[in-house]
Amino acid sequence: MNKILGISAFYHDSAACILVDGKIIAAAQEERFTRKKHDPSYPRNAINFVLSYANLKLSDVDQIVFFEKPFLKFERLLETYVAFSPKGYASFAKAMPLWIKEKLFQKNLLFSKLKEHDLNYKSDENIFFSDHHLSHAASAFFPSPFEEAVILTADGVGEWATTTVAIGKGNNLEVKKEIHFPHSLGLLYSAFTYYTGFKVNSGEYKLMGLAPYGKPIYENKVKDLIDLKKDGTFRLDQTYFNYATGLTMTNEKFNNLFGTKPRNSKNEKITQFHMDIAASIQKVTEDIMISLSKSIRKEYGIKNLCLAGGVALNCVANGKILKQKIFDNIWIQPAAGDAGGSLGAALALWHIEQGNKRLVNSNDDMNGSYLGTEFNQDEIEKELKAVGANFETLKYEELIDKTAEFLSNEKAIGWFQGRMEFGPRALGGRSILGDPRSDKMQKNLNLKVKYRESFRPFAPSVLREDLTDWFEINVDSPYMLLVANINQSKKIEMNDEQKNLFGIDKLNIKRSEIPAVTHVDYSARVQTVTKNTNNRYYDLIYKFKEKTGCPIIINTSFNVRGEPIVNTPIDAFNCFMGTKLDYLVIGDCILDKSKQDPNLKKDYAKKFELD
Repeated sequence: MNKILGISAFYHDSAACILVDGKIIAAAQEERFTRKKHDPSYPRNAINFVLSYANLKLSDVDQIVFFEKPFLKFERLLETYVAFSPKGYASFAKAMPLWIKEKLFQKNLLFSKLKEHDLNYKSDENIFFSDHHLSHAASAFFPSPFEEAVILTADGVGEWATTTVAIGKGNNLEVKKEIHFPHSLGLLYSAFTYYTGFKVNSGEYKLMGLAPYGKPIYENKVKDLIDLKKDGTFRLDQTYFNYATGLTMTNEKFNNLFGTKPRNSKNEKITQFHMDIAASIQKVTEDIMISLSKSIRKEYGIKNLCLAGGVALNCVANGKILKQKIFDNIWIQPAAGDAGGSLGAALALWHIEQGNKRLVNSNDDMNGSYLGTEFNQDEIEKELKAVGANFETLKYEELIDKTAEFLSNEKAIGWFQGRMEFGPRALGGRSILGDPRSDKMQKNLNLKVKYRESFRPFAPSVLREDLTDWFEINVDSPYMLLVANINQSKKIEMNDEQKNLFGIDKLNIKRSEIPAVTHVDYSARVQTVTKNTNNRYYDLIYKFKEKTGCPIIINTSFNVRGEPIVNTPIDAFNCFMGTKLDYLVIGDCILDKSKQDPNLKKDYAKKFELD
């Protein structure tokens, strides 16, 4: 029996995973344990969890693999400094002490940290290093339902690569083409994230959510920054950017091109300008991803596409690739960002380096991405009692019926069931749920529960068998990584007066029979739910359909703005007591907010940093 521990760390979204004979047993992000969003630190808690779940000690593990190569990354840093010298000295001087102290000698650092888990772990000879983009590509191909696929990876930057094309067949995976730093689609998108006043490596999804409120009137100006070829390959004009050498993403020349300085999130409101900027960069990103997809389909003639890297979390671009039918089938790694690199590094070692055969699963090998912590009923009740919670324990059928009834009465519900999700999306394990038919629910959940911007859209979880009745899509989307339009029959068209409203004012217009999950452009980020991936969640939506005729519920992550998704029953109770959630359904327990001790209330509105 071969056991591989995969680790990603020291940039953002640190994580760990464990494979046993190539099977994914457990995976989790460090942020869920430390409660620090996108935690980049050594994933001590995540490693402890995956080992414990697999019933292993570290000394039982055969190989440990890190998701990237630190020496190559250091080479890129040095070469970048030389290329831009003396301009980049400030950022170089800031980065050097940490590199010399820790990152350059990462094997020693990892070994010293790993020894703390297990005194019997004696040698560093079983520590290996993967390539950053190979880790991403492996995370997308090996768990996919395809025997053969072309894999497109796009993110900020790994060691040198920012965009890669790889071919996967059976247990083989080979990177064929690369675009190198500083030319990066991920960093281009992050530059606009920074420019619109959101946090880089955190707020990119806000930029995507803001885009439909604007028009891409700055598309040509965005293209002024890029030398874009017909096949989708590109180079960025570095005279507009500061990320290669400075401590900011953009510079004065960039500001002059668009006519203003970056938005200060502390004292500047989002205006129509920011919405139009968001629409423009989103449109250009989609165009580049579509062009790349078309050129690699034509060049390699392979019908299946896998996507990974941070850009693969741009579900709007993914939806456009799907809609254009460039490939017959698309599969996207749910932990597409750096957290998933821990999994990809382990899978690459198992299949590519060790040559182990791959058995293709017609669904996929991610177990619905439910790979994290879980708590049995006794553990749940023990934790709830310890914090002084007032709860009722119900039989399964009654629990499902009551929860569906609460949802149909427009109650906001915290839902904590089964294993925690791996990746950035809550998929019915650690979710906040609501009634999509309510025209007040989007605003109420955003402002009173999530404490976040009112423009942020919510996702619909829909029974797979009812998908085509409601949405213009007919493929599985279990990981909420594809955007599709609402069916024409369910739309409520806006009149001319409503169409001319200022971006955010469109938010309050009822646009469909499910307004709470219909974005201003009539789109939705769809999650399909089947009985075999999440039986309890499926039963709840089915019961809601029985009561209302609607096979859809709102699904958003169980957290507030700036907080990682809840991990333990205590995390869930704290979030429940710090927000305007009406009920918490956790295991077989239901908690009614009105029956809780008012002294246990918490102030979550200002607890976490803006993202």
